[in-house]
Amino acid sequence: MDVIKLGYTFKGDNALKELERITSKADEVQDNILCGILERNKDTEYLSKYMKGSQEVLEFKRSVPIIKYKDIYPYIQRIANGEDSSLITGHPITEILCSSGTSAGEPKLMPTIYEDLDRRTFLYNLIMPIVNKYIPGLDKGKAMYLNFVKAETSTPCGLPIRAVLTSYYKSKHFQCRPFDPFNDLTSPIQTIICDDSNQSMYCQLLAALIQRHKVMRLGAVFASAFLRAISYLEKKWSELCEDIRTGRLNPMITDPGCHTAMSCLLTSPNPDLASEIEEICRRSSWKGILCQLWPKAKFIEAVVTGSMAQYIPALEFFSQGKIPLVCPMYASSETYFGVNVEPLSKPSDVVFTLLPNMCYFEFIPLSKNGTLSFDLGDDEQVPSDLVVDLVNVKLGRYYELVVTTFAGLYRYRIGDVLQVAGFYNKAPQFRFICRRNVVLSIDLDKTNEEDLHRSITLAKKKLGNKAFLMEYTSYADTSSVPGHYVVFWEIQGQVEAKVMEECCVAVEEELDYIYRQCRTKERSIGALEIRVVKAGTFEKLMDLIISQGGSFNQYKTPRCVKSNSATFKLLNGHVTASFFSPRHPTWVP
Repeated sequence: MDVIKLGYTFKGDNALKELERITSKADEVQDNILCGILERNKDTEYLSKYMKGSQEVLEFKRSVPIIKYKDIYPYIQRIANGEDSSLITGHPITEILCSSGTSAGEPKLMPTIYEDLDRRTFLYNLIMPIVNKYIPGLDKGKAMYLNFVKAETSTPCGLPIRAVLTSYYKSKHFQCRPFDPFNDLTSPIQTIICDDSNQSMYCQLLAALIQRHKVMRLGAVFASAFLRAISYLEKKWSELCEDIRTGRLNPMITDPGCHTAMSCLLTSPNPDLASEIEEICRRSSWKGILCQLWPKAKFIEAVVTGSMAQYIPALEFFSQGKIPLVCPMYASSETYFGVNVEPLSKPSDVVFTLLPNMCYFEFIPLSKNGTLSFDLGDDEQVPSDLVVDLVNVKLGRYYELVVTTFAGLYRYRIGDVLQVAGFYNKAPQFRFICRRNVVLSIDLDKTNEEDLHRSITLAKKKLGNKAFLMEYTSYADTSSVPGHYVVFWEIQGQVEAKVMEECCVAVEEELDYIYRQCRTKERSIGALEIRVVKAGTFEKLMDLIISQGGSFNQYKTPRCVKSNSATFKLLNGHVTASFFSPRHPTWVP
Protein backbone atom coordinates (compact mmCIF):
# COMPACT_ATOMS: atom_id res chain seq x y z
CA MET A 1 0.00 0.00 0.00
CA ASP A 2 1.30 3.48 -0.86
CA VAL A 3 0.75 4.72 2.67
CA ILE A 4 3.68 2.65 3.88
CA LYS A 5 5.67 2.11 0.69
CA LEU A 6 7.88 5.10 1.17
CA GLY A 7 10.98 3.94 2.93
CA TYR A 8 13.92 6.19 2.35
CA THR A 9 15.64 3.83 -0.07
CA PHE A 10 14.50 5.54 -3.28
CA LYS A 11 17.50 7.35 -4.71
CA GLY A 12 18.75 8.53 -8.07
CA ASP A 13 16.91 6.98 -11.01
CA ASN A 14 14.75 4.91 -8.67
CA ALA A 15 13.53 8.07 -6.99
CA LEU A 16 12.63 9.57 -10.38
CA LYS A 17 10.78 6.38 -11.37
CA GLU A 18 8.80 6.53 -8.14
CA LEU A 19 7.97 10.17 -8.84
CA GLU A 20 6.57 9.16 -12.22
CA ARG A 21 4.59 6.30 -10.70
CA ILE A 22 2.90 8.25 -7.92
CA THR A 23 2.11 11.28 -10.08
CA SER A 24 0.72 9.10 -12.89
CA LYS A 25 -1.59 7.43 -10.36
CA ALA A 26 -2.24 10.48 -8.20
CA ASP A 27 -5.93 9.69 -7.66
CA GLU A 28 -5.23 6.07 -6.71
CA VAL A 29 -2.36 7.02 -4.40
CA GLN A 30 -4.51 9.65 -2.68
CA ASP A 31 -7.35 7.16 -2.18
CA ASN A 32 -4.89 4.70 -0.64
CA ILE A 33 -3.46 7.40 1.64
CA LEU A 34 -6.88 8.39 3.02
CA CYS A 35 -8.02 4.78 3.41
CA GLY A 36 -4.77 4.00 5.21
CA ILE A 37 -5.20 6.94 7.59
CA LEU A 38 -8.80 5.97 8.39
CA GLU A 39 -7.92 2.30 8.86
CA ARG A 40 -5.08 3.08 11.24
CA ASN A 41 -6.73 5.91 13.16
CA LYS A 42 -10.41 4.90 13.20
CA ASP A 43 -10.37 4.13 16.93
CA THR A 44 -8.84 7.44 17.99
CA GLU A 45 -10.90 9.66 20.24
CA TYR A 46 -10.97 12.42 17.65
CA LEU A 47 -12.22 10.36 14.69
CA SER A 48 -14.58 8.29 16.85
CA LYS A 49 -16.28 11.51 17.89
CA TYR A 50 -17.34 12.15 14.29
CA MET A 51 -17.27 8.75 12.53
CA LYS A 52 -18.30 6.29 15.28
CA GLY A 53 -15.72 3.71 14.16
CA SER A 54 -16.49 3.95 10.44
CA GLN A 55 -13.68 3.79 7.87
CA GLU A 56 -15.78 5.01 4.96
CA VAL A 57 -14.35 7.86 2.93
CA LEU A 58 -17.80 9.34 2.28
CA GLU A 59 -18.51 9.38 6.01
CA PHE A 60 -15.18 11.11 6.61
CA LYS A 61 -15.99 13.85 4.10
CA ARG A 62 -19.54 14.21 5.38
CA SER A 63 -18.90 14.19 9.12
CA VAL A 64 -15.35 15.34 9.91
CA PRO A 65 -15.17 19.16 10.01
CA ILE A 66 -12.56 21.34 8.34
CA ILE A 67 -10.58 22.83 11.19
CA LYS A 68 -7.93 25.31 12.26
CA TYR A 69 -5.25 24.99 14.91
CA LYS A 70 -7.45 26.12 17.79
CA ASP A 71 -9.73 23.11 17.14
CA ILE A 72 -7.01 20.44 17.39
CA TYR A 73 -4.84 22.18 19.99
CA PRO A 74 -6.71 20.80 23.07
CA TYR A 75 -5.91 17.25 21.92
CA ILE A 76 -2.24 18.07 21.29
CA GLN A 77 -2.04 19.73 24.70
CA ARG A 78 -3.48 16.65 26.40
CA ILE A 79 -0.87 14.44 24.71
CA ALA A 80 1.86 16.90 25.70
CA ASN A 81 0.66 16.56 29.29
CA GLY A 82 0.96 12.77 29.21
CA GLU A 83 -2.23 11.33 27.73
CA ASP A 84 -1.98 8.62 25.09
CA SER A 85 -1.29 9.32 21.41
CA SER A 86 -4.48 7.42 20.59
CA LEU A 87 -6.38 10.62 21.19
CA ILE A 88 -5.60 11.51 17.57
CA THR A 89 -3.39 8.82 15.94
CA GLY A 90 -2.91 5.07 15.88
CA HIS A 91 0.89 5.30 16.08
CA PRO A 92 2.93 6.71 18.97
CA ILE A 93 3.72 10.41 18.69
CA THR A 94 7.51 10.61 18.94
CA GLU A 95 8.02 14.38 18.88
CA ILE A 96 6.13 17.63 18.88
CA LEU A 97 7.21 19.92 16.07
CA CYS A 98 7.34 23.64 16.74
CA SER A 99 5.86 25.48 13.78
CA SER A 100 6.91 28.95 12.63
CA GLY A 101 3.22 29.82 12.69
CA THR A 102 1.75 31.04 15.96
CA SER A 103 -1.50 30.99 17.89
CA ALA A 104 -2.20 33.60 20.56
CA GLY A 105 1.48 34.61 20.32
CA GLU A 106 2.86 31.13 21.00
CA PRO A 107 4.33 28.69 18.42
CA LYS A 108 1.95 26.10 17.04
CA LEU A 109 2.73 22.57 18.21
CA MET A 110 2.37 19.83 15.61
CA PRO A 111 2.28 16.08 16.33
CA THR A 112 4.62 13.80 14.39
CA ILE A 113 5.19 10.05 14.24
CA TYR A 114 8.39 8.18 13.40
CA GLU A 115 7.43 7.24 9.85
CA ASP A 116 6.99 10.94 9.01
CA LEU A 117 10.78 11.00 8.80
CA ASP A 118 10.50 8.48 5.95
CA ARG A 119 8.18 10.84 4.09
CA ARG A 120 10.50 13.80 4.55
CA THR A 121 13.51 11.77 3.48
CA PHE A 122 11.66 10.53 0.41
CA LEU A 123 11.13 14.13 -0.67
CA TYR A 124 14.74 15.12 0.07
CA ASN A 125 15.96 12.18 -2.00
CA LEU A 126 14.05 13.49 -5.01
CA ILE A 127 15.69 16.91 -5.11
CA MET A 128 19.16 16.16 -6.45
CA PRO A 129 18.07 13.59 -9.09
CA ILE A 130 15.67 16.24 -10.43
CA VAL A 131 18.30 19.00 -10.41
CA ASN A 132 20.92 16.70 -11.94
CA LYS A 133 18.72 16.30 -15.05
CA TYR A 134 19.29 20.01 -15.72
CA ILE A 135 22.72 20.55 -14.14
CA PRO A 136 24.78 17.37 -14.64
CA GLY A 137 27.98 16.47 -12.84
CA LEU A 138 26.90 17.43 -9.33
CA ASP A 139 28.30 14.14 -8.03
CA LYS A 140 31.81 15.38 -8.82
CA GLY A 141 32.02 17.91 -6.01
CA LYS A 142 30.66 19.07 -2.68
CA ALA A 143 27.72 21.08 -1.44
CA MET A 144 28.14 24.11 0.80
CA TYR A 145 24.66 23.74 2.23
CA LEU A 146 24.34 25.49 5.58
CA ASN A 147 22.12 23.64 8.04
CA PHE A 148 21.35 24.72 11.59
CA VAL A 149 19.46 23.36 14.58
CA LYS A 150 17.35 25.44 16.94
CA ALA A 151 16.89 25.37 20.70
CA GLU A 152 14.57 22.60 21.82
CA THR A 153 12.50 21.99 24.91
CA SER A 154 10.19 19.20 26.03
CA THR A 155 6.57 18.71 27.00
CA PRO A 156 5.55 18.01 30.62
CA CYS A 157 5.55 14.28 29.77
CA GLY A 158 9.02 14.40 28.16
CA LEU A 159 8.28 14.52 24.43
CA PRO A 160 10.88 16.63 22.60
CA ILE A 161 9.60 19.93 21.15
CA ARG A 162 11.73 20.69 18.10
CA ALA A 163 11.69 22.61 14.84
CA VAL A 164 11.04 20.25 11.93
CA LEU A 165 14.55 20.70 10.51
CA THR A 166 16.14 20.15 13.92
CA SER A 167 14.15 16.91 14.13
CA TYR A 168 15.51 15.79 10.77
CA TYR A 169 19.13 16.78 11.38
CA LYS A 170 19.16 14.93 14.71
CA SER A 171 17.57 11.78 13.25
CA LYS A 172 19.34 8.67 12.02
CA HIS A 173 17.77 9.35 8.61
CA PHE A 174 20.21 12.26 8.30
CA GLN A 175 23.12 11.29 10.53
CA CYS A 176 23.35 7.64 9.46
CA ARG A 177 22.47 8.05 5.79
CA PRO A 178 24.68 6.15 3.31
CA PHE A 179 27.23 8.21 1.42
CA ASP A 180 25.65 9.96 -1.54
CA PRO A 181 28.01 11.78 -3.94
CA PHE A 182 25.17 14.15 -4.86
CA ASN A 183 24.80 15.21 -1.22
CA ASP A 184 28.40 15.35 -0.03
CA LEU A 185 28.31 18.32 2.36
CA THR A 186 31.26 20.51 3.26
CA SER A 187 29.85 20.83 6.81
CA PRO A 188 30.67 17.97 9.20
CA ILE A 189 27.58 16.67 11.00
CA GLN A 190 28.93 17.83 14.38
CA THR A 191 28.97 21.44 13.17
CA ILE A 192 25.36 21.18 11.95
CA ILE A 193 23.94 19.80 15.20
CA CYS A 194 25.86 22.25 17.40
CA ASP A 195 23.30 24.16 19.51
CA ASP A 196 25.44 27.32 19.51
CA SER A 197 24.45 29.04 16.26
CA ASN A 198 27.54 31.29 16.33
CA GLN A 199 29.98 28.39 16.61
CA SER A 200 27.97 26.37 14.07
CA MET A 201 28.04 29.21 11.54
CA TYR A 202 31.75 29.85 12.04
CA CYS A 203 32.73 26.22 11.60
CA GLN A 204 30.46 25.60 8.60
CA LEU A 205 31.85 28.64 6.78
CA LEU A 206 35.40 27.66 7.67
CA ALA A 207 34.80 24.17 6.29
CA ALA A 208 33.34 25.63 3.09
CA LEU A 209 36.32 27.96 2.61
CA ILE A 210 38.84 25.17 3.19
CA GLN A 211 37.08 23.11 0.49
CA ARG A 212 36.27 26.09 -1.75
CA HIS A 213 37.63 24.54 -4.96
CA LYS A 214 35.44 21.43 -4.52
CA VAL A 215 32.14 23.25 -3.94
CA MET A 216 29.61 22.84 -6.77
CA ARG A 217 26.46 24.15 -5.12
CA LEU A 218 25.63 26.65 -2.41
CA GLY A 219 22.60 27.09 -0.23
CA ALA A 220 20.57 27.02 2.93
CA VAL A 221 16.94 26.15 3.58
CA PHE A 222 15.78 29.77 3.42
CA ALA A 223 17.22 32.69 1.46
CA SER A 224 17.29 34.73 4.67
CA ALA A 225 19.58 32.21 6.37
CA PHE A 226 21.96 32.16 3.40
CA LEU A 227 22.22 35.95 3.38
CA ARG A 228 22.78 35.94 7.12
CA ALA A 229 25.75 33.65 6.47
CA ILE A 230 27.18 36.10 3.93
CA SER A 231 26.77 38.92 6.45
CA TYR A 232 28.55 36.80 9.07
CA LEU A 233 31.35 36.09 6.59
CA GLU A 234 31.79 39.83 6.00
CA LYS A 235 32.48 40.26 9.71
CA LYS A 236 34.57 37.13 10.29
CA TRP A 237 36.58 36.51 7.11
CA SER A 238 39.80 37.79 8.65
CA GLU A 239 39.55 35.40 11.60
CA LEU A 240 38.62 32.51 9.30
CA CYS A 241 41.65 33.20 7.12
CA GLU A 242 43.87 33.26 10.21
CA ASP A 243 42.63 29.78 11.13
CA ILE A 244 43.47 28.52 7.62
CA ARG A 245 46.84 30.27 7.61
CA THR A 246 47.97 28.81 10.95
CA GLY A 247 46.12 25.50 10.85
CA ARG A 248 44.71 26.25 14.30
CA LEU A 249 41.03 26.68 15.20
CA ASN A 250 39.82 29.95 16.73
CA PRO A 251 39.74 29.64 20.57
CA MET A 252 36.11 30.84 20.52
CA ILE A 253 35.15 27.34 19.30
CA THR A 254 34.58 25.49 22.54
CA ASP A 255 31.97 22.95 21.43
CA PRO A 256 33.69 19.52 21.62
CA GLY A 257 31.96 18.16 18.54
CA CYS A 258 32.87 21.17 16.43
CA HIS A 259 36.43 21.10 17.71
CA THR A 260 36.90 17.43 16.85
CA ALA A 261 35.29 17.75 13.41
CA MET A 262 37.27 20.84 12.42
CA SER A 263 40.58 19.34 13.55
CA CYS A 264 40.13 16.78 10.76
CA LEU A 265 39.90 19.61 8.21
CA LEU A 266 42.54 21.95 9.68
CA THR A 267 45.30 19.38 9.46
CA SER A 268 48.13 21.79 8.62
CA PRO A 269 48.79 25.48 7.90
CA ASN A 270 47.72 26.63 4.42
CA PRO A 271 48.97 30.21 3.92
CA ASP A 272 48.39 30.12 0.14
CA LEU A 273 44.69 29.34 0.51
CA ALA A 274 44.34 31.97 3.24
CA SER A 275 45.93 34.60 0.98
CA GLU A 276 43.61 33.69 -1.90
CA ILE A 277 40.54 34.19 0.28
CA GLU A 278 41.90 37.39 1.85
CA GLU A 279 42.50 38.93 -1.55
CA ILE A 280 38.89 38.24 -2.56
CA CYS A 281 37.31 39.41 0.71
CA ARG A 282 39.37 42.64 0.87
CA ARG A 283 37.75 43.97 -2.30
CA SER A 284 35.76 47.16 -1.87
CA SER A 285 32.61 45.62 -3.35
CA TRP A 286 31.23 42.19 -2.59
CA LYS A 287 29.24 42.11 -5.80
CA GLY A 288 29.77 38.62 -7.25
CA ILE A 289 31.66 37.45 -4.14
CA LEU A 290 30.06 34.00 -4.30
CA CYS A 291 31.44 33.37 -7.79
CA GLN A 292 34.91 34.34 -6.60
CA LEU A 293 35.00 32.38 -3.36
CA TRP A 294 33.39 29.26 -4.84
CA PRO A 295 34.23 29.43 -8.57
CA LYS A 296 32.76 26.02 -9.44
CA ALA A 297 29.33 26.70 -7.87
CA LYS A 298 26.57 25.92 -10.36
CA PHE A 299 23.51 27.04 -8.41
CA ILE A 300 22.21 28.42 -5.12
CA GLU A 301 19.55 26.32 -3.42
CA ALA A 302 17.10 28.09 -1.10
CA VAL A 303 13.44 28.89 -0.63
CA VAL A 304 12.88 32.12 -2.57
CA THR A 305 9.09 32.06 -2.88
CA GLY A 306 6.52 33.84 -0.71
CA SER A 307 8.05 36.24 1.80
CA MET A 308 11.54 34.98 0.86
CA ALA A 309 11.20 36.57 -2.60
CA GLN A 310 12.24 39.87 -1.05
CA TYR A 311 15.81 38.52 -0.80
CA ILE A 312 16.23 37.71 -4.50
CA PRO A 313 17.91 41.05 -5.38
CA ALA A 314 20.50 40.55 -2.63
CA LEU A 315 21.25 36.99 -3.78
CA GLU A 316 21.64 38.23 -7.34
CA PHE A 317 24.00 40.98 -6.15
CA PHE A 318 26.31 38.57 -4.33
CA SER A 319 26.26 36.14 -7.27
CA GLN A 320 26.36 38.91 -9.90
CA GLY A 321 23.37 37.19 -11.46
CA LYS A 322 25.62 34.42 -12.75
CA ILE A 323 24.55 31.60 -10.41
CA PRO A 324 20.97 30.34 -10.89
CA LEU A 325 18.62 30.30 -7.90
CA VAL A 326 16.94 26.94 -7.32
CA CYS A 327 13.87 26.69 -5.09
CA PRO A 328 13.58 22.91 -4.71
CA MET A 329 10.69 22.10 -2.40
CA TYR A 330 7.53 23.16 -0.58
CA ALA A 331 7.10 22.01 2.99
CA SER A 332 5.89 22.91 6.48
CA SER A 333 6.00 21.56 10.02
CA GLU A 334 2.57 19.98 9.52
CA THR A 335 3.71 17.89 6.55
CA TYR A 336 5.89 18.10 3.46
CA PHE A 337 4.02 18.91 0.26
CA GLY A 338 5.93 18.81 -3.01
CA VAL A 339 8.92 19.46 -5.24
CA ASN A 340 9.92 21.76 -8.08
CA VAL A 341 10.40 19.52 -11.13
CA GLU A 342 11.75 22.44 -13.22
CA PRO A 343 14.50 23.72 -10.91
CA LEU A 344 15.95 26.26 -13.35
CA SER A 345 12.71 28.18 -13.74
CA LYS A 346 12.85 31.81 -12.65
CA PRO A 347 11.90 32.39 -8.99
CA SER A 348 8.74 34.20 -10.12
CA ASP A 349 7.77 31.16 -12.23
CA VAL A 350 8.43 28.46 -9.63
CA VAL A 351 5.64 25.92 -9.24
CA PHE A 352 5.53 22.87 -7.00
CA THR A 353 4.22 19.44 -7.92
CA LEU A 354 2.35 18.10 -4.89
CA LEU A 355 3.41 14.55 -4.05
CA PRO A 356 0.29 12.44 -3.51
CA ASN A 357 2.01 10.09 -1.03
CA MET A 358 2.82 12.79 1.53
CA CYS A 359 -0.66 13.13 3.06
CA TYR A 360 -4.28 13.50 1.93
CA PHE A 361 -4.84 16.84 0.21
CA GLU A 362 -8.03 18.86 -0.11
CA PHE A 363 -8.60 22.41 -1.30
CA ILE A 364 -10.94 25.27 -0.42
CA PRO A 365 -11.78 27.27 -3.58
CA LEU A 366 -10.89 30.95 -3.32
CA SER A 367 -11.57 32.00 -6.91
CA LYS A 368 -14.39 34.34 -7.86
CA ASN A 369 -14.83 35.42 -11.47
CA GLY A 370 -11.34 34.13 -12.20
CA THR A 371 -9.63 36.23 -9.50
CA LEU A 372 -8.49 35.60 -5.93
CA SER A 373 -11.29 36.24 -3.42
CA PHE A 374 -11.38 35.89 0.37
CA ASP A 375 -15.18 35.97 0.65
CA LEU A 376 -14.90 33.05 3.07
CA GLY A 377 -13.76 34.46 6.40
CA ASP A 378 -10.54 33.26 8.00
CA ASP A 379 -12.42 31.76 10.96
CA GLU A 380 -15.64 30.93 9.16
CA GLN A 381 -16.77 27.29 9.11
CA VAL A 382 -16.08 25.77 5.69
CA PRO A 383 -18.92 23.61 4.28
CA SER A 384 -17.62 20.11 3.52
CA ASP A 385 -19.21 20.05 0.10
CA LEU A 386 -17.21 23.11 -0.89
CA VAL A 387 -13.77 21.47 -0.83
CA VAL A 388 -12.25 19.55 -3.75
CA ASP A 389 -9.75 16.70 -3.96
CA LEU A 390 -6.20 16.91 -5.31
CA VAL A 391 -7.00 15.64 -8.80
CA ASN A 392 -10.13 17.78 -9.20
CA VAL A 393 -8.62 21.25 -8.91
CA LYS A 394 -8.97 23.51 -11.94
CA LEU A 395 -6.20 25.23 -13.89
CA GLY A 396 -5.76 28.89 -12.98
CA ARG A 397 -8.00 28.72 -9.90
CA TYR A 398 -6.97 29.76 -6.38
CA TYR A 399 -7.29 27.48 -3.36
CA GLU A 400 -6.47 27.27 0.33
CA LEU A 401 -4.61 24.08 1.23
CA VAL A 402 -6.17 21.52 3.61
CA VAL A 403 -4.36 18.36 4.79
CA THR A 404 -5.10 15.11 6.61
CA THR A 405 -2.06 13.32 8.05
CA PHE A 406 -1.20 10.01 9.69
CA ALA A 407 0.01 11.93 12.75
CA GLY A 408 -3.44 13.20 13.67
CA LEU A 409 -4.33 16.34 11.71
CA TYR A 410 -7.72 15.91 10.05
CA ARG A 411 -8.93 18.32 7.37
CA TYR A 412 -6.56 20.91 8.79
CA ARG A 413 -6.30 24.33 7.14
CA ILE A 414 -2.64 25.09 6.48
CA GLY A 415 -3.39 28.72 5.63
CA ASP A 416 -1.40 28.76 2.38
CA VAL A 417 -3.04 30.22 -0.72
CA LEU A 418 -2.06 28.45 -3.95
CA GLN A 419 -2.87 28.82 -7.64
CA VAL A 420 -3.04 25.86 -10.01
CA ALA A 421 -0.36 26.46 -12.64
CA GLY A 422 -0.37 23.13 -14.49
CA PHE A 423 -0.14 19.37 -14.09
CA TYR A 424 2.72 16.89 -13.91
CA ASN A 425 1.12 13.68 -15.14
CA LYS A 426 -2.06 13.62 -13.00
CA ALA A 427 -0.63 15.60 -10.09
CA PRO A 428 -1.43 19.33 -10.04
CA GLN A 429 1.31 21.92 -9.87
CA PHE A 430 0.78 24.97 -7.69
CA ARG A 431 2.23 28.43 -7.48
CA PHE A 432 2.56 29.68 -3.91
CA ILE A 433 0.67 32.97 -3.63
CA CYS A 434 0.72 33.93 0.05
CA ARG A 435 -0.07 33.00 3.61
CA ARG A 436 -3.52 34.09 4.68
CA ASN A 437 -3.39 37.28 6.72
CA VAL A 438 0.42 37.55 7.04
CA VAL A 439 1.57 41.15 6.67
CA LEU A 440 5.21 41.10 7.86
CA SER A 441 7.95 38.49 7.60
CA ILE A 442 11.76 38.73 7.70
CA ASP A 443 12.91 35.21 8.52
CA LEU A 444 10.71 32.46 10.02
CA ASP A 445 8.45 35.05 11.64
CA LYS A 446 4.92 35.50 10.29
CA THR A 447 3.21 38.52 11.82
CA ASN A 448 -0.43 38.90 10.87
CA GLU A 449 -2.57 42.01 10.91
CA GLU A 450 -4.26 41.10 14.18
CA ASP A 451 -0.95 40.61 16.04
CA LEU A 452 0.48 43.83 14.62
CA HIS A 453 -2.63 45.78 15.61
CA ARG A 454 -2.61 44.35 19.13
CA SER A 455 1.05 45.19 19.69
CA ILE A 456 0.64 48.76 18.43
CA THR A 457 -2.55 49.28 20.43
CA LEU A 458 -0.67 48.41 23.62
CA ALA A 459 2.49 50.28 22.66
CA LYS A 460 0.73 53.56 21.87
CA LYS A 461 -0.30 53.85 25.52
CA LYS A 462 3.32 54.87 26.13
CA LEU A 463 2.54 58.17 24.38
CA GLY A 464 0.56 59.28 27.43
CA ASN A 465 -1.96 62.13 27.39
CA LYS A 466 0.08 64.70 25.44
CA ALA A 467 0.09 62.87 22.12
CA PHE A 468 -1.84 60.17 20.36
CA LEU A 469 -1.40 57.90 17.37
CA MET A 470 -3.48 58.99 14.37
CA GLU A 471 -2.63 56.17 11.92
CA TYR A 472 -0.01 53.55 11.16
CA THR A 473 1.23 51.10 8.57
CA SER A 474 4.35 48.95 8.20
CA TYR A 475 6.81 47.24 5.91
CA ALA A 476 9.60 44.67 6.10
CA ASP A 477 12.96 46.35 5.42
CA THR A 478 15.37 43.82 3.93
CA SER A 479 17.75 46.34 2.39
CA SER A 480 20.34 45.29 4.98
CA VAL A 481 21.08 42.08 6.88
CA PRO A 482 19.45 41.30 9.19
CA GLY A 483 16.22 42.84 7.98
CA HIS A 484 13.86 44.54 10.40
CA TYR A 485 10.28 45.72 10.84
CA VAL A 486 9.51 49.36 10.10
CA VAL A 487 6.31 50.95 11.39
CA PHE A 488 5.19 54.35 10.07
CA TRP A 489 3.38 56.39 12.73
CA GLU A 490 1.51 59.64 12.29
CA ILE A 491 1.36 61.29 15.73
CA GLN A 492 -0.51 64.35 16.91
CA GLY A 493 1.47 66.12 19.59
CA GLN A 494 5.11 66.22 20.68
CA VAL A 495 6.91 63.14 21.96
CA GLU A 496 10.41 62.79 23.42
CA ALA A 497 12.89 60.44 21.78
CA LYS A 498 13.08 58.26 24.89
CA VAL A 499 9.32 57.72 24.82
CA MET A 500 9.46 56.71 21.15
CA GLU A 501 12.18 54.18 21.92
CA GLU A 502 9.97 52.80 24.71
CA CYS A 503 7.20 52.47 22.12
CA CYS A 504 9.55 50.45 19.89
CA VAL A 505 10.33 48.13 22.80
CA ALA A 506 6.64 47.80 23.67
CA VAL A 507 5.71 46.78 20.12
CA GLU A 508 8.43 44.11 20.07
CA GLU A 509 7.48 42.76 23.49
CA GLU A 510 3.93 42.14 22.24
CA LEU A 511 4.91 40.43 19.00
CA ASP A 512 4.79 36.65 18.99
CA TYR A 513 7.17 34.00 20.27
CA ILE A 514 8.80 33.26 16.89
CA TYR A 515 9.52 36.93 16.23
CA ARG A 516 11.10 37.33 19.67
CA GLN A 517 13.14 34.15 19.21
CA CYS A 518 14.48 35.32 15.83
CA ARG A 519 15.18 38.76 17.27
CA THR A 520 16.74 37.80 20.61
CA LYS A 521 18.30 34.37 20.20
CA GLU A 522 18.86 33.84 16.49
CA ARG A 523 19.62 37.54 15.83
CA SER A 524 18.10 37.01 12.37
CA ILE A 525 15.88 40.10 12.75
CA GLY A 526 17.16 43.59 13.53
CA ALA A 527 15.73 46.18 15.94
CA LEU A 528 12.22 47.38 15.18
CA GLU A 529 12.06 50.93 13.82
CA ILE A 530 9.31 53.53 14.12
CA ARG A 531 9.39 56.25 11.48
CA VAL A 532 7.30 59.29 12.39
CA VAL A 533 5.68 61.00 9.41
CA LYS A 534 4.34 64.54 8.93
CA ALA A 535 0.78 65.42 9.85
CA GLY A 536 -1.56 64.68 6.95
CA THR A 537 0.62 61.98 5.43
CA PHE A 538 -2.03 59.28 5.72
CA GLU A 539 -4.60 61.54 4.05
CA LYS A 540 -2.19 61.85 1.13
CA LEU A 541 -1.80 58.07 1.20
CA MET A 542 -5.57 57.66 0.89
CA ASP A 543 -5.65 60.17 -1.99
CA LEU A 544 -2.90 58.24 -3.77
CA ILE A 545 -4.63 54.86 -3.42
CA ILE A 546 -7.99 56.26 -4.55
CA SER A 547 -6.30 57.95 -7.53
CA GLN A 548 -5.00 54.51 -8.52
CA GLY A 549 -8.53 53.10 -8.68
CA GLY A 550 -9.38 52.44 -5.04
CA SER A 551 -12.89 53.04 -3.71
CA PHE A 552 -13.41 56.02 -1.40
CA ASN A 553 -16.34 54.28 0.33
CA GLN A 554 -14.41 51.07 0.91
CA TYR A 555 -11.00 52.58 1.66
CA LYS A 556 -9.04 51.06 4.53
CA THR A 557 -5.51 52.06 5.45
CA PRO A 558 -3.20 49.26 4.28
CA ARG A 559 -1.43 47.78 7.30
CA CYS A 560 1.57 46.80 5.21
CA VAL A 561 3.18 48.36 2.12
CA LYS A 562 5.80 47.00 -0.26
CA SER A 563 9.20 48.59 -0.54
CA ASN A 564 9.74 50.68 -3.66
CA SER A 565 5.98 50.95 -4.21
CA ALA A 566 4.39 54.37 -4.73
CA THR A 567 2.77 54.10 -1.29
CA PHE A 568 6.12 53.36 0.35
CA LYS A 569 7.83 56.23 -1.45
CA LEU A 570 5.10 58.63 -0.32
CA LEU A 571 5.38 57.51 3.31
CA ASN A 572 9.16 57.48 3.35
CA GLY A 573 9.27 60.91 1.74
CA HIS A 574 7.34 62.38 4.67
CA VAL A 575 9.44 60.94 7.52
CA THR A 576 10.44 63.53 10.14
CA ALA A 577 12.18 61.27 12.67
CA SER A 578 13.25 57.67 13.14
CA PHE A 579 13.63 55.61 16.33
CA PHE A 580 14.93 52.10 17.00
CA SER A 581 14.29 49.65 19.80
CA PRO A 582 17.29 50.03 22.18
CA ARG A 583 17.21 46.44 23.46
CA HIS A 584 16.11 42.94 22.57
CA PRO A 585 12.62 41.80 23.57
CA THR A 586 12.12 39.18 26.26
CA TRP A 587 12.33 35.60 25.03
CA VAL A 588 12.23 32.48 27.17
CA PRO A 589 12.63 29.03 25.52
